[in-house]
Amino acid sequence: MQSVRIHRHGDPSVIRIDDVPVPHPGPGEVLLKVAATSFNPTETALRSGALAELFPVALPYALGWDVAGEVVELGPGVTSPRVGEHVIGWLDSGAASEFAVAPADRLVPAPTTLPLAEAAALPLAGLTAVRTVEDLSAGERVLVNGAGGGIGGFVVQLAKHAGAHVIATASARSAASVLSGGADEVIDYTTTPLSSGGPVDVVINLVPVASERLIPLLREGGRIISATTPVVGSGRHVVARNDPARLAELSRLVDEGIVRVNVTATRSLAELADLHRASEAGRLHGKVVVEPVRSVRPT
Repeated sequence: MQSVRIHRHGDPSVIRIDDVPVPHPGPGEVLLKVAATSFNPTETALRSGALAELFPVALPYALGWDVAGEVVELGPGVTSPRVGEHVIGWLDSGAASEFAVAPADRLVPAPTTLPLAEAAALPLAGLTAVRTVEDLSAGERVLVNGAGGGIGGFVVQLAKHAGAHVIATASARSAASVLSGGADEVIDYTTTPLSSGGPVDVVINLVPVASERLIPLLREGGRIISATTPVVGSGRHVVARNDPARLAELSRLVDEGIVRVNVTATRSLAELADLHRASEAGRLHGKVVVEPVRSVRPT
């Protein structure tokens, strides 16, 4: 089968498509026929080696964290999910492959109301968004800084679902999508000061901006929640966690029509290096799913 791997850290040229044996699941694992993974900008830092001290990985390393796929084989001791079920999850590696082995307890039923490949956009970005909005209160004025990104689209929807008044920053190319996700106001950060939205109760920061620059946007007693840079003063720094129970709830919210998965592009495994280049150049927006080109069947 084909698997996208790196054999050393470096620029996007280190990304290779390798032919490797189809794996077999061990105890507590299942084998997935991968419908898609999705691209997350943090993967560029892992590939380059910028995360080597914080998250060391053994090389060669198979790329891909988000996965959506069909269960095709069960390892010893696994009774759920069953063969044939469609599932999603967040893996430590290997989702950018035709087949992937996954711990059964990290997988949850995929939403049934959208194509399976599109559901690959949900795990990491969706779980990060959940953590940023978990302490919002109805009626709060919330500024989502970076609403046009993959995480931002989910944050806008979840903040609105929590009852907040949502002010979103986005460029002109993302404004329509952000508004359709439930934003009450959109600030085009390329032309308009963020302060134009008035003082807010909460700034949810999804871009690499120092929190000191965001403090003037807060009303007295307001707070910053950041998924990027550390927070100075009142607020908290969010680190995404792999939480299958919350992912299952997100999947249910998709099926209930409360959360929408907005896939902005679909690419193949062969284009993954180009996605890394585009991300580092600031040319990507929203969520991009990456599909394998099927060449083999498991034996």
